[in-house]
Amino acid sequence: MRGKRILLGITGGIAAFKIAYLIRILKKQGAEVKCIMTPASSDFISPLVVSTLSGNPVSIEFWNKSTGEWTNHVELALWADLMLIAPLTANTLSSMAVGSCDNLLLATYLSMKGKTMVAPAMDLDMYAHATTKRNLDQIVADGVMVIPAETGELASGLEGEGRMAEPETIAANVTSFFLDSDPEKKGLEGKKILITAGPTYEAIDPVRFIGNHSSGKMGFALAERAAERGAHVYLISGPTHLRSTHQAIKLIDIVSAQEMLEQVQHLWGISDIGIFAAAVADYRPVTAALEKIKKKEDALQIDLMKNPDVLKWAGENKTATQTLIGFALETQELEENARKKLSSKNLNMIVMNSLRDEGAGFSGDTNKVSMLDDRNNLTRFELKNKSEVADDILDVLIAYLC
Repeated sequence: MRGKRILLGITGGIAAFKIAYLIRILKKQGAEVKCIMTPASSDFISPLVVSTLSGNPVSIEFWNKSTGEWTNHVELALWADLMLIAPLTANTLSSMAVGSCDNLLLATYLSMKGKTMVAPAMDLDMYAHATTKRNLDQIVADGVMVIPAETGELASGLEGEGRMAEPETIAANVTSFFLDSDPEKKGLEGKKILITAGPTYEAIDPVRFIGNHSSGKMGFALAERAAERGAHVYLISGPTHLRSTHQAIKLIDIVSAQEMLEQVQHLWGISDIGIFAAAVADYRPVTAALEKIKKKEDALQIDLMKNPDVLKWAGENKTATQTLIGFALETQELEENARKKLSSKNLNMIVMNSLRDEGAGFSGDTNKVSMLDDRNNLTRFELKNKSEVADDILDVLIAYLC
């Protein structure tokens, strides 16, 4: 979504408190965000919070009563690549369906040349009401895209359908809209992609392990972007707090390198593409203690043995129709070591990044990578957030496949 301009309309529903998270997600993905709030929405989320997170002034009224300055709703509508209204209350929905125009948000909606997307939020009886269904049908007929409300706990204390889609789901729908609008950003329809992510934990005893600082963010970003481009994704992830809501992603949780190998062996044969972003531990204890090791001596020796090389196994069992991408995280001689890994693991491509580059590597939200393929093509990228890095990797992959 880098460079995309999103006009976010916020109406007066309790779900408005989630919009702070939505703005943050959209901004992290590179979008420019401007916000219009209905007067009632400020009872649920502060305009100061919205302005601070979006980095732009918030528009609420048709004109500024202290300065007399007019808010140009036509200019706002022309600026936006997409208008997103979230939450969409029953009241605003009704106004949109009949073309009512009694606030700045509605006036801007009626001035939109581009598309509008909405995320309804209301209590279950309101959402199920015949009038609401009729109004939703009407705005869909008018060309508005609707992100269906979800089932869950509601502000009334009841449970049912009417809960606004989560910010991550809304952001995924926005991303899909922009991808669908740009055919060059698709290109993976029908492909089965196996992605590994996160660290592995190798048990020392029931409470301790050998691991690393991998957060899994890069692998999860790749999975999300690949799914949005039409792929069916098998995501094998080591221990991480991350989760995916995309229906085209099958998440398989593992802990150890051996467990990751077993899942890769199970899925690699039915996959078209493998992207191995996981930071697999190179060694594991020869034996793991069955009980917690007590601190008795000044020194403790743990004998280690090599873990299975998951990426190498995939390379050795790769067919002529499969494409395999590995990752190389180095602290020195990055390109030289990456070239050796590309050859020794029988890879088609390798993604290189260095811990010496500020903002790259584990845990953070950004990364700086270069890509090398077996045709000796080298592509370098600047520091970007990991969602954008995932797009870059997939763009290079698609070009390679073509």
